[in-house]
Amino acid sequence: MRLAKIFITALLLTTCVVTARPPELTPKDTQKKINELLRAHVKYHTVSRELVKRSLELFLEELDPIKTYLLESETVKWVSPSEALLETIQTNMNSGDYSQFEEIYGLMITSISRRNDLEKLIENENFEGDVDPNSFKDIRWAKSEVELKERLLHLKALQQEAAENLDDETKTKLHQKLEKRRVNREAEILCQSTTERKAQVQAYLLKAFAASLDSHTTYLTPKEANQFMIQVQQKLYGIGAQLKDNLNGFAVVRLLEGSPAMLSNKLKTGDRIIAVNKEPVVGLDIIEAVDLIRGPKGTKVNLTILRETQDETNRTDKFDIEITRDEIVLKDTRFETTTIPYGDGIIAHIKLHSFYQDQNSSSAKDIKESIERLKSEHNLLGVVLDLRNNAGGILAQAVSVSGLFISKGIVVSVKDSSGRVQHLRNFDASRSWDGPLLVVINKASASASEIVAQSLQDFGRALIVGDSSSFGKGSYQSFTLESTHGPKVNPQGEYKVTRGIYYTVSGKSPQLHGVGSDIVVPGAFSELEIGESFSKFPLDGDQIKPNFDDDLSDVHPLHRGKMKRLYKHNLQERLTTYQPLKEVLSLNSAKRIELNQNYQNFLTEIKKSDPSLEDMESFGQNDLQIEESFNIMKDLIFLLSDKKSSQIPKPAA
Repeated sequence: MRLAKIFITALLLTTCVVTARPPELTPKDTQKKINELLRAHVKYHTVSRELVKRSLELFLEELDPIKTYLLESETVKWVSPSEALLETIQTNMNSGDYSQFEEIYGLMITSISRRNDLEKLIENENFEGDVDPNSFKDIRWAKSEVELKERLLHLKALQQEAAENLDDETKTKLHQKLEKRRVNREAEILCQSTTERKAQVQAYLLKAFAASLDSHTTYLTPKEANQFMIQVQQKLYGIGAQLKDNLNGFAVVRLLEGSPAMLSNKLKTGDRIIAVNKEPVVGLDIIEAVDLIRGPKGTKVNLTILRETQDETNRTDKFDIEITRDEIVLKDTRFETTTIPYGDGIIAHIKLHSFYQDQNSSSAKDIKESIERLKSEHNLLGVVLDLRNNAGGILAQAVSVSGLFISKGIVVSVKDSSGRVQHLRNFDASRSWDGPLLVVINKASASASEIVAQSLQDFGRALIVGDSSSFGKGSYQSFTLESTHGPKVNPQGEYKVTRGIYYTVSGKSPQLHGVGSDIVVPGAFSELEIGESFSKFPLDGDQIKPNFDDDLSDVHPLHRGKMKRLYKHNLQERLTTYQPLKEVLSLNSAKRIELNQNYQNFLTEIKKSDPSLEDMESFGQNDLQIEESFNIMKDLIFLLSDKKSSQIPKPAA
């Protein structure tokens, strides 16, 4: 599979960060947490052989993520287990016996000694030639020590390539830091006592088992749980740059709008960070590198940058930049509205970055006020709701945002681990906008974004344009820290578990396959292998019965009659307004894209196996995907206008 380079923020060396002292876990604790996960999970409720097989695979990957310790001969028993072995482990796990995982852990401990011997052998050796960082993706276990030695040389070559851009003193620090990092991680695995080693096995096992259930269920060590809460609370001070690990430095993937990184105009997409405050970061875990860049508001951080030129010299420049840290206030970039003129009015472009709600504002409230203002000041002809890169947020806000464009009715249904279905409804019959509506999505539109897009599509209220489909996350999770231990993290760790599946009024869930576009307009992510279907163990797609005719079956009988009297009039009808227009809109759009040379160059670039970040950025300055969405809206307004209702044009010649 082709690597989704632009979207993935942590690759290859992003391993589990296990604290020097493992969580306070015993086999009994592990069994209890496994049972809790199974009781809560939407699909899996017992330790099956399939889960055992997945857990073995993931346990190995937790221990040796880029396969530089263990050999194929040592892992084949566990990678391709016999049915008899699976049955044995299944029986043992059900009784709290994890001896087979301890056996694998023992192999890892033995391999550490071999790795150290190999490191000594290659200490004065160098690999001749170039090494592609992507060669470490989906890598197989080495068949022999000779192959393992070659792999270590490749890794060393990547690190040396980055080191060549440093001065002698910093270069020495880099090599010392890489060595120290490896030794420290090995020490964490080896542990200081038998008790700690057993606890470490339990921590790795819980990580592997949780991940075997689905791609969003996770066990977190106390340190990771604290980090997770920081992210949830969005208390962040730094520079506002999204990074990915390239093994030879951290590439800048995206600069957040209004962030210090963007406002300073010093950092560019595609830059590679190789040192922070003169301390080399090559080889660090991405979490550690980001922690170095973050810091108190008002303080300065020095970044050593590598930037490849795009001229005929094809050289790489190295220089230092200094950026003043500030609070990354996500609320400043979570919503924005712009307009473009058309005919005797305007088209509104509403960009929603997340579904948010606090004591001062919410996504639905802000959009409603913006639409009302535009209607009072202009002749509003159409609305383009842009949900690209919107990864979701508060579920209730997905219902409220949908309710701005529809009357009363079910917006989303939730089925939990018991199979019980609950419906979330819009009770407000008034619409903020009932005219032409497009929703723009891409492969990074997920969760609440998919609920809004699919609900509006179900009712025929909007046309969906953009990438062929959205991300495909139709599940919801709960986190134990929120309900079990208050603000204090459990010393045994916490977990996040998938509790249920979302469905829209049609009964379809966006799970796995995402929301399909009515009109495909390619964007930067169109060719990338990202989304739920590319995760390791995704949940299957699902469907329940449609609920356009709301029978209120989930409402208690004592309240159903009263609710029916208040709710059952002015329900949103299924509209077919856009159906006869989709073909001509699609054909016109395809023709415009075909005749747009800049767009064709852009499409050529995104189809490359290794698209240039710099080229993508230059194409993106015009945002070709949203420009074409505006063109589709113009066509739609034209087709729906009273004067032109009987004059549906033929596709562009």
